[in-house]
Amino acid sequence: MSDSLGRDGDTLFEARRGAMTGLAYRMLGSRADAEDVVQDAWIRWRGVEAGEVTNPAGFLNKVVTRLCLDRLKSARARREVYVGEWLPEPVVDEDHGALGEDLSVAFLLALERLTPLERAAFLLHDVFDAPFADIAKTLGRTEAACRQLAARAREHVKAGKPRYRPSAEEEQRLTRAFLAATMSGDESLLRGILAQDVIMHADGGGVVSATLNPVFGLEKAVRLMMGIKKKWPAPDDTVARLARINGAPGIVLSHDGVVFQTMGLEIVDGRIAAVYTMRNPDKLARLNS
Repeated sequence: MSDSLGRDGDTLFEARRGAMTGLAYRMLGSRADAEDVVQDAWIRWRGVEAGEVTNPAGFLNKVVTRLCLDRLKSARARREVYVGEWLPEPVVDEDHGALGEDLSVAFLLALERLTPLERAAFLLHDVFDAPFADIAKTLGRTEAACRQLAARAREHVKAGKPRYRPSAEEEQRLTRAFLAATMSGDESLLRGILAQDVIMHADGGGVVSATLNPVFGLEKAVRLMMGIKKKWPAPDDTVARLARINGAPGIVLSHDGVVFQTMGLEIVDGRIAAVYTMRNPDKLARLNS
């Protein structure tokens, strides 16, 4: 950014930082990668001449999207050899507000099933309100093609949208009960709060132990939880706290001040319908920095 813009250019960029990070996180599923993309966007922004950009938001969306598309090319190859189930890096507590809404893990996993161009068109239009004329320039496609990309994505993403919004009281009750049941090994309590068709997801990244595939059904979920608990540090050495994880209720577990696991809960009709467990230390690094 030329000196003639000075602090105005810095102010414009900082005003868009949260939105850019939110776009990159939804595209990539990694907060660390998203922040790297925004830093790269900052370098490009600093190189723009005064008067060259008439729509800063549109310009920055374009830069961030293209940087993300470049990263996704290599990310796709890594995902193909990823050990076990891939889950997005958890966004905990205060980080969520800065990135906007629609951060549920189910939603992010639905985005993962889209092609990169579908994901970009959908996010830019449906989440970040960009006009298709701008999206067409960003993606190098016609407006009609971008509309089709977004429409196809919209159909796939419907399944990832929250089906049910529990009250704050219900969230607190079920999360506290889940924490108590897992910490104490109370199978009866677990059966009382998990849905019959509950799905257990876990990501260890091949670095630590975790189920390689989702586990379906109440009884299998209970057995899994009891088995996982045996691998935790001694109860007296494990610190658990309630947290918001990707905008949903959850639990953060730590040992000797180091977070070793997060568990995000999806609540439907008064029961826990899904648990998203993150154990991959690489994806927990931000929580330990």
